[in-house]
Amino acid sequence: MTQSTDAPARFRVPFVDPRKAYRDYKDEIDAAIADCLENGDLIHRRQLFDFERDLAAYTGARYAVGLASGYHALFFALLAAKVGPGDEVVTVAHTFAASISAIVHTGATPVLVDVADDFNMNVDAFEAALTEKTKAVIPVHLNGRSCDMERIMKIADARGIAVIEDACQALGATFRGKMCGSFATGCFSFYPFKALGCYGDGGALITDDEAVAKMAVRLRYNGEDRQTGEFHYHGYSALLDNLHASVLGAKLRHFPAWVEHRRALADRYRAGLVGVPGLGLPHFEGAEYRDSYQNYAIRSDRRDDLRAHLSKSGIETIVSWAKPVWEHKALGLGSPDLPETLRICRAVLSLPMSSETTPEQVDLVIDAIRSFPR
Repeated sequence: MTQSTDAPARFRVPFVDPRKAYRDYKDEIDAAIADCLENGDLIHRRQLFDFERDLAAYTGARYAVGLASGYHALFFALLAAKVGPGDEVVTVAHTFAASISAIVHTGATPVLVDVADDFNMNVDAFEAALTEKTKAVIPVHLNGRSCDMERIMKIADARGIAVIEDACQALGATFRGKMCGSFATGCFSFYPFKALGCYGDGGALITDDEAVAKMAVRLRYNGEDRQTGEFHYHGYSALLDNLHASVLGAKLRHFPAWVEHRRALADRYRAGLVGVPGLGLPHFEGAEYRDSYQNYAIRSDRRDDLRAHLSKSGIETIVSWAKPVWEHKALGLGSPDLPETLRICRAVLSLPMSSETTPEQVDLVIDAIRSFPR
């Protein structure tokens, strides 16, 4: 997802509005940043540890490890699962490239499978893709909706396959009452325009496995155990900085209310758009799923025309992703036959959805879509 810096000024309904998001919580955010600066707490200090404790509590995990990005969470989780050259890792093609790049950087081979109509991993396709080389699977909980973790965990456990959840778009979403990311090793992104975002890049790994958590803690700080000074790995510079952690900690207190706000907006979109010809809405069957709506991703049989119409109406939208990832030839992903992924790429369009989006703005979007000539 890309975001233009002048988007709030150019659109009466921006996709997100980081300036309003800051103004709404300015006092708390400023106080959190000042606490870091006034105490000289810049690296590996209290604010990071407090945020990790609170994130673990929120997700129901035993451990949370703050990292520099969601990519680092995925990469470290793969390393902890001992994934390397000669191994295969199954994941979907309809995802941000980082989900796949993390696999490539371990030396393993990504095996791309198709998605179902809810944008998430087709579990039958996952099962069919398994070979004797399969070492792990990365289900991607896209747009704030969980994958079918019951089936995925059952298949993986029976084969001894590691499960690494890409929950970068799904903080707050649940499956059968359990948080996305907490079924196995979970990975989150705090990129600024995520539902919970910092003012740069950031991420986290959650786990119930002490050994995985300890490995990630060491890898993020150049392989060093900060308590003993002993180096255990040739590591990475991938620490979540204290300033980011302090902001995330302040925001996390409001996050449950923000998720409920997104759900209310999604209900409003559904009520206003149901029955519009040529439009597919992101509301799917299954009471066991509770979506957090990181994105409100619709499908339109005239996506590009509809997007141009909305832009002229002052409404900003995002397309994730118009080009299938394997068509970026430099990535060397071959030419898989994934028809549902192709259909989504041609039709998907994400509407404004954020903690600062108002019901009135949703109504403007609804009116604009309904005025689209057919």
